[in-house]
Amino acid sequence: MKKQYLLLSALGLLATSFSGCEVVGGIFKAGMVWGIILVLLVVFGLIYLFTRGGRK
Repeated sequence: MKKQYLLLSALGLLATSFSGCEVVGGIFKAGMVWGIILVLLVVFGLIYLFTRGGRK
């Protein structure tokens, strides 16, 4: 009986830790996508400013 509780507790711990890792992985993936978008916007903004300033 004691082994069943230990096994059940271990399985519960593993199940919650794996789902937590998926959540953290999703957050980091979303953060990476937003970071790439922001970097691209800044680069295109700087290119726009430099090309606009060169015309004058």
